Amino acid sequence: MKGILLRIAGAAVLLASFTYAGDYLVVRFKIPQGRDPFSTVTIQPYYAIQQKNGRTEYDYPPPENQVCVRSLFPHFGYAPCWYVKRHTDVRIDI
Repeated sequence: MKGILLRIAGAAVLLASFTYAGDYLVVRFKIPQGRDPFSTVTIQPYYAIQQKNGRTEYDYPPPENQVCVRSLFPHFGYAPCWYVKRHTDVRIDI
């Protein structure tokens, strides 16, 4: 039983490694040709300012563009676009 579980765990790690490596190669070498691996998404940041009386004041600066990568996983310091598109409101606690 222990041997079967080790093989399943090894296969899962190997599959995850190949998926990440393939995803990296697609972004790195711009496969397919002509497709830009980066995109921008407009996000709305807002500041949550804690006041002395226990209340929170919210301040909304203008929207910003955030660079994202078109992939399954984060690469080159950028979050994947599928994640950024689902999290367009960014809270900044002060």
